[in-house]
Amino acid sequence: MLLIDFVQQVEGFDTLSPKDKIKVFGWYIHVHKGLPSFDNGSIRACFKQLHLTAPDVSVYLPRMAAAKPPELLKERSRYLLPRNVRVDLDKKYGAHQTVVQVSKLLSDLPDRVPDIAERTFLREALACYRAEAFRACIVMSWNLAFDHLLRWILADGTRLSDFNAAINRRFPKKTGISISSIEHFEELKEAEIVDICQTASLISKNTTEILREKLKKRNMAAHPSQVTIQQSQADDVITDLVNNVVLTLV
Repeated sequence: MLLIDFVQQVEGFDTLSPKDKIKVFGWYIHVHKGLPSFDNGSIRACFKQLHLTAPDVSVYLPRMAAAKPPELLKERSRYLLPRNVRVDLDKKYGAHQTVVQVSKLLSDLPDRVPDIAERTFLREALACYRAEAFRACIVMSWNLAFDHLLRWILADGTRLSDFNAAINRRFPKKTGISISSIEHFEELKEAEIVDICQTASLISKNTTEILREKLKKRNMAAHPSQVTIQQSQADDVITDLVNNVVLTLV
């Protein structure tokens, strides 16, 4: 997991004291980088990666190790979290192992998305995933992919013309609708837009089926019900929509 994604899960991270930030970074290094210890440079690198001004870690780390009880344990020139600190942070930020394993597979997805706004939105969807908020993750993933589809249609005059021409062919009663801006799509239902895209031959049969299926899952996740949303369902929605819509419709 990338550090920037991890700190989004840490409630109130920006208001933490330097010592608490150091503990959080230490936990991240232990758990997500798999390292048994860290040094001054490792902690400075965490602050730098997040564009934060680093405190004088060469002073903080020895003081934390000398505290009673110790907040860090020192081994030669390196440090590690004491068991009590590690256990406390495990309770706050630890994830089920299956979530950690799958999130490693998903963590490279944002870097493959060229649009900065879409990349940021996807990172937030993955933060929901890692927090096991799978309903929210599915809803956000659909919103990302569907917004991408609409903007992809608008970005090309021929695609937009074909879409407008297909509206009445697919839905003869929808007269007088012509799309020229993102707001105009609000006159159509999401399912109707997918159908019109297929009629206009803008997307393949497979992409159409993916969008229809994921829209049903979005609807299921977005409304209160007794249906349990599993991690595997979120995995499927994220990977399918990002790989087959966001990264394909360019």
